[in-house]
Amino acid sequence: MIPPPETFRVEHPRVACDGAGDIAPALGHPRVWLQIDERGYADCGYCDRRYVLIGGAADEQGVQTA
Repeated sequence: MIPPPETFRVEHPRVACDGAGDIAPALGHPRVWLQIDERGYADCGYCDRRYVLIGGAADEQGVQTA
């Protein structure tokens, strides 16, 4: 079974991804800039991380249920 991609909730629709996190930045990938569109998220083409705009269409944690 393939684990789901890492998901980060972000406040701005333009984000940078370099694949670093718990590892040294030199072990990541080239920095790329991603633009979150009307879908409410953007996926990194290198590491498959998903960036979800807080309050956007794909923000499940921001959905209120009655």
